[in-house]
Amino acid sequence: MAMAFSVRMLLFSSLFLLPISVFSQNNGRVAVGNSLTATTSNSSSWLSPSGDFAFGFLPLGGDDLFLLSIWYAKIQNQTVVWHAYEDNNPIVAPKGSTLNMNASSGLVLNDPHGMEIWKSETTFGVVANGVMNDTGNFVLQDKNSGSLWETFNNPTDTILPGQTIERNGKLSSRQSESNYTKGRFQLRLQDDGNLVLNTINLPTDFANEPYFATDTTAGTLEGKQLVFNNSGDMFVLRENGGTFILTSAGVSWVRDSYIRATLDFDGIFMLYSYPKNFIGIASWSPLWYQPNDICQALMEDTGVGVCGYNSVCKMNQDHRPTCECPRGFSFLDPKDLYRGCKPDFIQGCEADEVQSPRKDLYDVEMQTNTDWPTSDYMRLKPFTAEKCKESCFQDCLCAVAVFRSETCWKKKLPLSNGRVQFNLSSQTFIKVRKDNVTLQFPPMPIPPPMPIPDDKEKSKITVIRVGSALLGTSIFVNVAALCLGFFFIFRKKPVRSSTDIVLDSNLRSFSYEELQEATNGFTEELGKGAFGVVFKGAMQIGSGVEVAVKKLRYVMQDVEKEFKTELNVIGKTHHKNLVRLFGYCDEGQQKLLVYEFLSNGTLASFLFSDIKPSWKQRIEIAYGIAKGLLYLHEECSTQIIHCDIKPQNILLDDYYTPRISDFGLAKLLMMNQSQTHTAIRGTKGYVAPEWFRNLPITTKVDVYSFGVVLLEIICCRRNVDVEGNLEERAILTDWVYDCYVEGVLDAVVDHEVEALGDRATLEKFVMVGIWCIQEDPSLRPTMRRVVQMFEAVVEVHVPPCPSPYTRAG
Repeated sequence: MAMAFSVRMLLFSSLFLLPISVFSQNNGRVAVGNSLTATTSNSSSWLSPSGDFAFGFLPLGGDDLFLLSIWYAKIQNQTVVWHAYEDNNPIVAPKGSTLNMNASSGLVLNDPHGMEIWKSETTFGVVANGVMNDTGNFVLQDKNSGSLWETFNNPTDTILPGQTIERNGKLSSRQSESNYTKGRFQLRLQDDGNLVLNTINLPTDFANEPYFATDTTAGTLEGKQLVFNNSGDMFVLRENGGTFILTSAGVSWVRDSYIRATLDFDGIFMLYSYPKNFIGIASWSPLWYQPNDICQALMEDTGVGVCGYNSVCKMNQDHRPTCECPRGFSFLDPKDLYRGCKPDFIQGCEADEVQSPRKDLYDVEMQTNTDWPTSDYMRLKPFTAEKCKESCFQDCLCAVAVFRSETCWKKKLPLSNGRVQFNLSSQTFIKVRKDNVTLQFPPMPIPPPMPIPDDKEKSKITVIRVGSALLGTSIFVNVAALCLGFFFIFRKKPVRSSTDIVLDSNLRSFSYEELQEATNGFTEELGKGAFGVVFKGAMQIGSGVEVAVKKLRYVMQDVEKEFKTELNVIGKTHHKNLVRLFGYCDEGQQKLLVYEFLSNGTLASFLFSDIKPSWKQRIEIAYGIAKGLLYLHEECSTQIIHCDIKPQNILLDDYYTPRISDFGLAKLLMMNQSQTHTAIRGTKGYVAPEWFRNLPITTKVDVYSFGVVLLEIICCRRNVDVEGNLEERAILTDWVYDCYVEGVLDAVVDHEVEALGDRATLEKFVMVGIWCIQEDPSLRPTMRRVVQMFEAVVEVHVPPCPSPYTRAG
């Protein structure tokens, strides 16, 4: 008796432990005034009557970030079928955020501080309640049960039974399986009634030609709706009432299984089933898909291949593509194999020019039935396989040659739309640089190409970016100039003949007349600064190449031999994170430098533009800059202190790899020297405090500047913000340290979802930045130590206050 009473009391008391959402729901209904909180408890979702679907906050790989979404509640992997979005970005809420339902605005999502993150777009009527249906549709209803807003009318990448898509409606893929940001594939029912699959050129919505289409466009046969009915049939409903059948899952499948059709991140539109009430481990099974072979479907007019540039696409038995890199290439991002591949070697006309014969530079990788059909630039016919291979060897533009049917197709980088086609009957010759001239340093992941502005805008941006990068209009350029001047005065070492110097490096000596012709009489000015003026030009260096020609101001008398000696040092530097110097001109007072032209601009323009670069891109850029400085400080024959590290002096190449510029015009020290004294002065910002205190100048001045740049990369804002309204945020270095001490790094990255999802890296990079900006140079790490901390080879300890003396005052 006592036991029975205890059981009844236990059951009664457990009712008070049930989540609030259970009491607030009546057959899936949610009353106005109810709310959800982003936590890991059951109160973070509203369930449909059967419990099949949940609407609310789904944790994203941890307890701190939540996706506002709808998912299958009874499936272990909680497959998402809809998520809230705005401007192509998923709505991800930090822990403690609340979703409220009110009569005037419908659903309103606020962060823990009460700031609005998102709301449903209800344009008319008063909300009476919400309903989470067993179809997977969440509806906001008025008092007459009419629909004011529903998730079925705002689809993401999935369509469910009972759902339709009207003309101009679409599904958009994710960027990857775990990244809910809008991807580059979409399914659209066009205005002409044609249902298509196509790629878009992000971040715009510019649509490439379809790689699948129903061709339902003629007269009364035009498509009116894409219908996925409750019987599992998917078809295009025509204007005349007829149908264009896509597929049928069948009533039995719908009764016994969950059914969904999803445009996956790899561009395949697939119908899936998952058994209901299954005991054990199950998975989603494909019932139908389009296109049949995504590797073959994507061609030149339909956009770059599913695997990105320089890759090879193969179809697996599960009807999904797999991506591979040819020998000599590696993935841009080993964690995302669909972003493409990059060469692990330097290939091109400039690199080939310094060594002859060119054939000795390369090996050949032989493959069969592999092609990049959209990268051809020359076709030779009739030809033989041996001649095809030899022609590619002798052509500095040629990266790959494909031979079949007495025809040779020569292809250049980047290679696009690569695939294996077993009936091709071809021989493929891939040029791979030999080991003794490959990159000296392990490759690091490289960001994918970013969207390019239109031609008119691009030309303006390019001129501004490159000019400022090579010159630098701030006072810090004077710092570097004085470094060079003091070095010329105090350095005493034997000077060799000009001939010896030129032979020791790969630099080419140009005549003034050559450079005058290359720049069309120095007409297109990119910018001017303390060192001189930079002009855009074009030269035949192996093949036609754009260059930036810097015309130096004449500073001192009798520096010709020293000038060439310094150029010899620069000419021996070779690293993928340094801007390349092609050559020079030294004719009396005419002293000019010829650099490679990098049209993707400066790090400053990249960081401080309206479009915020991804977190992954930013940490890769920071790592690349660190590697470049490590090379200058420790790994080239003559130690180089840059003296002027800042975002304007870091350029980005075609793959957005950082390239340090103007390093040859800074202080140069012999390897047995560790410091020098100068009387240089400057203003605060990127300049280390020792410049102002007449202290010894070492490589630690570059470490300080790098620390400032690193914090700018993390925050995507300038070190000094004179236009901001908040005084405490005006100096970035001080504000970031305060945020670090107070444990509010969310504010440092402006609550950026990607960065907060990688909190360990965020904290590590902030700590490294604070170590680098210590006022005491002895406390700053070397660049080798910085790289080791980035690579987790050494532990990053808690940094002290970077400016104790300044703050104490």
